[in-house]
Formats: sequence, structure tokens, C-alpha cells
Amino acid sequence: MHADADLLVVNKPSGLLSVPGKAPEHADSVDTRAKAKFPGARIVHRLDMDTSGVMVLARNAAAHRHLGLQFERRKLAKTYVADVWGHPVEDCGEIDLPLICDWPNRPKQMVSFELGKAAFTRWETIERLERTTRLRLYPRTGRSHQLRVHLLSIGHPIIGDRFYAEADALAESNRLALHAESLEVHHPANGERVMFEAQVPF
Repeated sequence: MHADADLLVVNKPSGLLSVPGKAPEHADSVDTRAKAKFPGARIVHRLDMDTSGVMVLARNAAAHRHLGLQFERRKLAKTYVADVWGHPVEDCGEIDLPLICDWPNRPKQMVSFELGKAAFTRWETIERLERTTRLRLYPRTGRSHQLRVHLLSIGHPIIGDRFYAEADALAESNRLALHAESLEVHHPANGERVMFEAQVPF
């Protein structure tokens, strides 16, 4: 998608790991492919294996630090698109529910007001179809499975989600219908705001 002296931006396909897994059959990943073509490329953030879309990598140590701090301090903007089961009553909303790992069922996550870490998602409706609704999501935090659990919590699981969707909602799509549509960051070289986008593939 984009490469310069500091940044490498890719459009990750659904089904590809962000970083290699422990097992030999899980060696293929965004990280592995990027390093093969751009030695020195470093992962800054991750997308779930089943999620597609924009990922930014750093091409040197200084850029890695710069981008890492932006993620840590939430100095960036992300949008996702998801197709969810059913039809939310409202056209937009906010979900503010703390999340924690559901340890016996990991990698699943769950809502926990006692022990969870703060997680916040804003959403708006793009289109209502017969059985599903297309939403644009604006996560303010980046917890593991945040969008999947948040949408499940309001009764509208993402279709094709093998962890959280069931029955018709699971069968409605042959992949998780979640895509990282855009990512806006400050460029490490000059601090200028730059945006990268990837078209929704489903």
C-alpha cells in the first residue's frame, strides 16, 4: 500500500496472523512477510487474524518508538467497518464497557466491571440490509477483541465471528466481517498527519 524511509503500510488479508505463532504452521504472518521484503520492518500494532485492513509498521527504531507512543497515548484515529447481525434500534451510539481476558476460554475476552480495562467504542450506521446492518466503528481504545465483544454486548455480534457469533449470525458470512478501514497517524519524519485507507473487501 505504502512504503517510505520510516513507514510501511499494508492491507492485511483476513486469515493472516499479524505476528508468527509458536507452531511451525503459524510461521506465515504480516511480520514475516514484511521483514522478507523490507529488512528491519517492525510491527507496531496488531489486528486479529480474522480481521482484514490497514496495518502500519515501522522501518527503523526511531519510527518504531514514535509510532508506539502514538498508540500508547491514543494520538491517532482509526475506523473499522463491520457487518453485524440484526438491526440496532438507534442509528449511532457509544459503548463504554471494561474488558478482560476470559481466561478459561482464551483468547476470548469478556466484560468485567471489577477487573476489566477501560474500553470505549463509538459506532454509526452506514446501511441496513434485510438481516444485517453495516456499521462504521470508531474505537478510542485498542483492547483485544474490543469491537467483537462490544458489539456482542449490545446484541449485534459481527457476522462470521467464530468466537462470539452463533447459529445464523455465524453462518451469514464465510469470514469475520470486520475490516480496519482507515488509520491516521503523525508521520515519524515530520509529525505531519497522514491517513491510510483500505477498501472494504466484503
